[in-house]
Amino acid sequence: MPCYVAFLRAINVGGRVVKMEALKKSFVHLGFSDVDTFIASGNVLFSSRAKDTARLERQIETQLLKDLGYEVSTFVRTVDEVIQVSGYTAFPARDVESALALNVGFLAAPMTRDARAALERLATGIDRFHVRGREWYWLSWAKQSESKISNGAIEKALKVRSTLRGMNTIVRLAARLDRAAGSKR
Repeated sequence: MPCYVAFLRAINVGGRVVKMEALKKSFVHLGFSDVDTFIASGNVLFSSRAKDTARLERQIETQLLKDLGYEVSTFVRTVDEVIQVSGYTAFPARDVESALALNVGFLAAPMTRDARAALERLATGIDRFHVRGREWYWLSWAKQSESKISNGAIEKALKVRSTLRGMNTIVRLAARLDRAAGSKR
């Protein structure tokens, strides 16, 4: 059965706190198996016979709206996709080593040409961007709190929803997924 990761946007912000057990119950209610969470920032691992990730995203969003009472944009990736994202080199190693943060933004669909141009216009001397498929990468030489860039600013420029994760989180998640896949082989 295929394994997936759902990256949930803003699940525990704005004074809202969702317990991971409650989140798991929402996914189990959808008929998913092997449901687990990875750190309390809206990363849910699950298995489903479904192959259409866009449909999975809609099902999860509908269930979370029902269970939580507010919209939660959801971005689903296969285990292989998460592992590929974790190993992708978006920027030269010397730049990554000197930067303070490398983040990955998840999208529901690849960016349009206009969205790519809008993202590039946001680049500054301390913030650079790269796009690959349904992900965008943000390299910053400033603390996120010091940058004028935020996920909200990105969403406004791109006119689409996105969720952001630190590359360290993605690398740790991919290692866990790779170990789990290896134990099932």
